[in-house]
Amino acid sequence: MAQPPLSLTGRALRLLGSREHSRAELEKKLQPHETEPGALAKVLDTLQAKGFINEERVLESVLHRRAAKLGTQRIKQELRAKGLDPAAVAQAVDQLRGSELERAREVWRKKFGVPPVDAAERAKQLRFLASRGFAGDILHRVVSDPDDD
Repeated sequence: MAQPPLSLTGRALRLLGSREHSRAELEKKLQPHETEPGALAKVLDTLQAKGFINEERVLESVLHRRAAKLGTQRIKQELRAKGLDPAAVAQAVDQLRGSELERAREVWRKKFGVPPVDAAERAKQLRFLASRGFAGDILHRVVSDPDDD
């Protein structure tokens, strides 16, 4: 026997059960399932009022999951894509900048562990760190002298 389709609230709660979502993310994912205009906004307002949608938790969740692997620029991009408050994103980015060199060194150590032996290897290591969103000056400091504090 086929189950009836999930309501917007049910779909939203299922998404929120897997990880934190911002209101903008939920809106984008649930828009195709809205049957009457304004219903989605009402559901999201209710969930936000009950504390199921919390932008601060979304921000903390992204920082917790991604900061050890990614640079500040990449995390900033992800936070913006989630539609979070620009002031909160800027504050989080400022906090991350303080630990970027340390985080980049750790990512580099896990992937490579040894300084490059030639220009090709150096370029490979720089590209890897750049793809992870680390700043240019950080890339060069890590690859040039990984142990320099």
